[in-house]
Amino acid sequence: MGTVGAIISWIVFGFVIGLLARALYPGKQKIGVPNTIALGIGGSIVGGLIAWALGYRPDGGAFQGAGWIMSIVGALIVVWGATAMGGKRVE
Repeated sequence: MGTVGAIISWIVFGFVIGLLARALYPGKQKIGVPNTIALGIGGSIVGGLIAWALGYRPDGGAFQGAGWIMSIVGALIVVWGATAMGGKRVE
């Protein structure tokens, strides 16, 4: 898969993970499609870092994207962190 295909894959994966995280997180998050994609991609990176810290060492290093479950966990952590830092619901 070329560079364009990889970018499109990350965008689609980020969107799906972002939607799942928003559905699982309590409360309403009024964010648009670009922020949902960013949430999913950021969650994948956070999930990958958590997996790396727990001993899973992929060949790509610490900043390797995570699988589905760790990506959702990472996205939930990103939503929680944004809510905690902002002092209000993500909007």
